[in-house]
Amino acid sequence: MNKGLLLLFLFLLNLQFGLAQEEEKKEDMEPPHPAEIDSLAQNLEGSGITIEEVTYEKKAINPLAPSKAAFYSAVLPGLGQIYNKRYWKAPIVWGALGTAIYTYSFNNTEYRSARNAFKRRLAGFTDDEFYDLNGDGEGPDVSDEALQDAQERTQRSRDLSLVITLVLYTLNIIDANVDAHLKQYNVDDNLVVDFKPYLDMNPFTQEPNFGMALVVKF
Repeated sequence: MNKGLLLLFLFLLNLQFGLAQEEEKKEDMEPPHPAEIDSLAQNLEGSGITIEEVTYEKKAINPLAPSKAAFYSAVLPGLGQIYNKRYWKAPIVWGALGTAIYTYSFNNTEYRSARNAFKRRLAGFTDDEFYDLNGDGEGPDVSDEALQDAQERTQRSRDLSLVITLVLYTLNIIDANVDAHLKQYNVDDNLVVDFKPYLDMNPFTQEPNFGMALVVKF
């Protein structure tokens, strides 16, 4: 009987000691008491610093979103912008790439026509499309030198159009990737660091204190 009471007493003592330790840990982990925060804020306000505590909801972050957006734009330009819900960007991407591709195709057609006609002239033929443009049976209406110059000019324009098309295609992928990154940044209006005019009355001397206050919201 005495042994049972002794064991019960020791058990209760250990339980009480454990609870006391847990309470001490909780007190250490708890944030500062509001009174302490108010005191700190008052001290900082005297130095021209204003502290305002703001609570906000933390948004979930999808680490794969940028990669997905870039992949979609690589497969089909503009699709990554739609994935990011930047619907207004998709027509811009399509218009820019469509114009660049059309310009490349047009310059390539002109280059091939001039090249084929110039090659036939060098071979001694007079039946190319530029030989008798007027239809009067006399020619050539376009000289060999003009055909060679047109061939070189349209080739440069074609190559430049190809470079522009590739650049626009790459920018489409980069835009989708970067936009997906930026969408997940916290740009809440409650997160503010700003300077504002500061004016307060000293409670002891009754003299005004003024200056610039650093306002931090977090």
